[in-house]
Amino acid sequence: MERETSNRTTVTEFLLLGFSDVRELQILHFVMFLVIYLAALMGNLLIIIVVAFDQHLHTPMYFFLMNLSILDIGFISVPVPKSMANSLMNTRSISYSGCVTQVFFFMFFAVTEYSLLTIMAYDRYIAICQPLHYERVMNRRACIQMAASAWISIFVYTALHTGNTFAMSFRGGNMVDQFFCEIPQLLKLACSDSYLCETGIIVFSVCLGLGCFVFIVVSYVQIFTTVLRIPSEQGRHQALSTCLPHLIVVSLFFFTIVFAYLKPSSSSTSGLDLMVAVLYSVMPPMMNPIIYSMRNKKIKAALRKLMAGRLFTKNKLFIFRL
Repeated sequence: MERETSNRTTVTEFLLLGFSDVRELQILHFVMFLVIYLAALMGNLLIIIVVAFDQHLHTPMYFFLMNLSILDIGFISVPVPKSMANSLMNTRSISYSGCVTQVFFFMFFAVTEYSLLTIMAYDRYIAICQPLHYERVMNRRACIQMAASAWISIFVYTALHTGNTFAMSFRGGNMVDQFFCEIPQLLKLACSDSYLCETGIIVFSVCLGLGCFVFIVVSYVQIFTTVLRIPSEQGRHQALSTCLPHLIVVSLFFFTIVFAYLKPSSSSTSGLDLMVAVLYSVMPPMMNPIIYSMRNKKIKAALRKLMAGRLFTKNKLFIFRL
């Protein structure tokens, strides 16, 4: 909805792109998203519970993994519930304040998760390349400070970024070509002056993201170099097994977002944009718990204790110790 005020168009709500106009397909979309959403919630909540209550998992790696699961729950909860509600009620509208909220929290959870994955790469680097210094470098205080710094600094950055985005004048209409509010689609609706200002901030964000990616790559080059020097095959396998889940999660998260934001807009269709958005906004939060628990013996053991009801009786709440 748009309202004319003093010869200027004021947007009061936005229209999101739906997956289909066919009622049966809308219901199918609702059911599929509901299953994915519940699976993501259950998987990440299980990770949080077993890490919090199993004393064998009170280490820096699992502390960061618990933070990652919290972020994943927030990340998938931003676009999916509203999209399901729209499909169920056969509508596409989202209020202006609702759009602001989606932009803020989606960016906050996404960027904080990426920052946390960078910290986790550093944790693996210290553990494998400098094991004698691990307890000193990755102590309880340092881990809490790193996690808190990521959450707080990204919160401030996201607030400034979101404020700058919605300071723009949306004179290109109110139809957002995506199933949730995201900044690239909103920029298409902005006037040219504001668009250039916001584009500068996006370029800065991309450079920052690439810097984190380079840091992760360099860390893993050092890790693989160190692993190849381990004399025993069992030692090499054990070292790689602690890194492989993190590497898969980083690759899934980074490359889906890169494909979504760096592909030529002229060669993409609305259907392709929707599918790509599902890949980077819905699939990682659902897949991350599976990737981290699939080959992790400690998490599997903790899950078995949880299912047997022994986890809460023998262990205290998470105060990880080194």
